[in-house]
Amino acid sequence: MPEKPINIENIFTYHPPKDDQPERYQRLRDACKGLANVIINETPMGREQSVAIRKLEECSFWMNAAIARNE
Repeated sequence: MPEKPINIENIFTYHPPKDDQPERYQRLRDACKGLANVIINETPMGREQSVAIRKLEECSFWMNAAIARNE
């Protein structure tokens, strides 16, 4: 399947929340925060824990972007 061209306009445009998006963003943030707490409580402090938290932060960003950019 051919890839779609990159939509620069969509990527670099502010997408104000609409309809039920704010509530969905909050649920996603809450879920990530819960997992972040599990990571902090169940793993030793160190590089790997830090990377796991950063990747979760990145995941949170991309989940929000998926909603904002595609709805």
